[in-house]
Amino acid sequence: MPSIDPPALAQELLDAYQTGGIVSVPPSARDAEFDLNAAYQTEAEFAALRKASGAKTVGWKVGYANKAMWRVLKLETLVWAHMYDDTVHYAQDGAADYALPPHRAPKIEPEIVFKLKEPITQAGLDAAAVLGLVEWLAIGFEIIDCPFPDWQVKPTDFVAAFGLHLGLVIGEPLAVDAAAIPVLIEQLASFKLKVSKDGEFVEEGAGKNSLRSPALCLAELGGATLKRGNGESLAAGDLISSGTLTAGHLIQRGETWRVDVEGLPVAPLTVKLA
Repeated sequence: MPSIDPPALAQELLDAYQTGGIVSVPPSARDAEFDLNAAYQTEAEFAALRKASGAKTVGWKVGYANKAMWRVLKLETLVWAHMYDDTVHYAQDGAADYALPPHRAPKIEPEIVFKLKEPITQAGLDAAAVLGLVEWLAIGFEIIDCPFPDWQVKPTDFVAAFGLHLGLVIGEPLAVDAAAIPVLIEQLASFKLKVSKDGEFVEEGAGKNSLRSPALCLAELGGATLKRGNGESLAAGDLISSGTLTAGHLIQRGETWRVDVEGLPVAPLTVKLA
């Protein structure tokens, strides 16, 4: 049994989140038996603390949406954590100003965001079936930050530290209707995007970088949460940030980041950091 107390660790991580402080020793380095069960218990305790202070959970973000990494990291599936009503923001006309909260060395990642109109109640769904449960999708920028030194993090640390989630900015939604799903399946697996900073190209990404398609990533997450069986699963109204499509890039206040998408009919998104 792990020796780490999940409620105490959750409070420690919340203190660091609120102040931008460093947690000098990750839980995986404190106790070799700190496993994913303990990590999810810690994340649940963190969510309870956030709710007690008035925040509401609005959905989920995923991590390690790359099967090539699972064997190396001894994972059976991707991992996840909650997002909150005070961390999720919507752009207006494709642009947003985002004020960075207390932080250490944050990074930005482009992701496809889904909003569910129906719950995911079974595992093993294909892209068509899972898209039938989606109200809309959009391009988004997730801001992540690591409370541990030098971005040294294992999957258990990632989960315990609420998925390193700092914020999410969502672009203009694209409604998903039944007639569009066959085309969307192909587009989500093949689209490309370009990320730029202050007008200069940074990196190109692709939909296939998230479990071959963000739709398949959404289906995998739905099945994984059901398999964990802790009473939580993907519900109607949930927002899902479905995994980064490029590497994460360090950010600073004063920068302007933009993502342009090719092959998927979503508008560009621009975020100015303050």
